[in-house]
Amino acid sequence: MKTKATIIILIAFISFAFKSDKPAYRIFSVDGKNVKYERMLKKLQKADVVLFGELHNNPISHWLQIELTKSLYDVKKEQLVLGAEMFETDNQLILDEYLSGLISENKFETEARIWPNYKTDYKPLVSFAKENNLQFVAANVPRRYASLVFKNGFEGLEKLSNEAKNFIPELPIKYNPELECYKSMMNMGGGGMSAHKTSNFPKAQAIKDATMAGSILKYWKKGQLFLHYNGAYHSNNYESMVWYLKQANPNLKVMTISTVEQDELKTLSEESKGVADFIICVHSSMTKTH
Repeated sequence: MKTKATIIILIAFISFAFKSDKPAYRIFSVDGKNVKYERMLKKLQKADVVLFGELHNNPISHWLQIELTKSLYDVKKEQLVLGAEMFETDNQLILDEYLSGLISENKFETEARIWPNYKTDYKPLVSFAKENNLQFVAANVPRRYASLVFKNGFEGLEKLSNEAKNFIPELPIKYNPELECYKSMMNMGGGGMSAHKTSNFPKAQAIKDATMAGSILKYWKKGQLFLHYNGAYHSNNYESMVWYLKQANPNLKVMTISTVEQDELKTLSEESKGVADFIICVHSSMTKTH
């Protein structure tokens, strides 16, 4: 039987061990309450669409993306569909050819306009889809068309050929300039960048949101779970992609994840509360992938 002194020592040791621990991240709910991974998983598996908002160079974002993908696959199996901002709609064919084994990995990586950090951050997701015969959707607008919108507004898209219009949402593009995600873009940056901003600047962001939402809706079927990887800005505060998804299908159950960085992880900052259903809070000293 343990003596009172022994119990006190054990409590002190456990307390010290907890205080000296250095967690790399913590997960919080929308209202800032600490949440375990398993609880988040239980909630997410009931959604139609999950938007995983990452910080592009944050390794915890990328590690949790592949871990969550595996966990959701264990539950949904072939009813899990993957998609990503990092692949553009006109590369769907080559992505499909690679996933089905028609072309080599080298051919795919050479021709698909992959991001510079693809091999470290996104290749594990594509490889998982290939190994498990999952659909992987190239969701984002071709960057040349985002540039076109930046120069000429949505009207510039009207001049595209019918073939080119297959890679963008149906015209005309819905747009709400009063959404904070677009209003705030006019105040972002500084110096020479600000001088070049026009009302088309947020529209170039909106065409990405609209296209990714449209891609999700094109491939999602009732009973499936569509897990989409994107920069957090594209889904934060239930705007951007979420707005476009809800405009098209108000009954769609969309859940969001965001990633933030803080100097301490005990509590979630007030400014980060409410940005998503689940917020992955990573220590700001975490190393970057690029």
